[in-house]
Amino acid sequence: MYAATTMLATTTSPGYHGPVPAYHHGNLRPTLLAAAERSLRQHGAEQLSLRELARAVGVSHAAPRRHFPDRQALLDALAETGFARLHTQLRAALAAAGGDFGPRLHAMAAAYLRFATEDAALLELMFTRKHRPGADHLVEAAAAPFGLMHDLIVQGQAQGVLEAGDPERVGIVLFATLQGIAMLVNGNLVAPELLDGIAQTAVDQFIRGSRRR
Repeated sequence: MYAATTMLATTTSPGYHGPVPAYHHGNLRPTLLAAAERSLRQHGAEQLSLRELARAVGVSHAAPRRHFPDRQALLDALAETGFARLHTQLRAALAAAGGDFGPRLHAMAAAYLRFATEDAALLELMFTRKHRPGADHLVEAAAAPFGLMHDLIVQGQAQGVLEAGDPERVGIVLFATLQGIAMLVNGNLVAPELLDGIAQTAVDQFIRGSRRR
């Protein structure tokens, strides 16, 4: 049983430097996930371990296993959290953009690229975990954010902005474009401050190239 008092861990170890989120009785799982994501961003997935996470947040080595039986469960939970966050951010961007297809597509593309560049390590983990055998729950989690993209393509076709056809194929072209831009930024081949302008140009060209003839 853990004490109900707030505890801020100051323990440091390889891969976990500096203060970590405060741990309160009853919220160990989100505290572990926050610490794991911080390490993922700084050091990559290979450095993640339940033992080091326990040390980082100041609990016993056995405590994390109440929430994550093994390291694979922790990685899956991180990926699921990422898909949920991406869905929330895309949905908020679409809601703020109004009802017209063009502004909605620009808003969604900008939101996705922000996520893909600011949380690049998390996004890579999300895709890696989603495609492993037996990851049906992650396939379902991914369906929420990418379903928004699919629905937006359908809207563009219904409004006559995009050419009719399989919306999934059209969506793959859009996704490949956005993912390619993110890879250029993450690989330091394109300066981050150019991201917004490139995204706008890419979406404009996508609409022109996909316009109903």
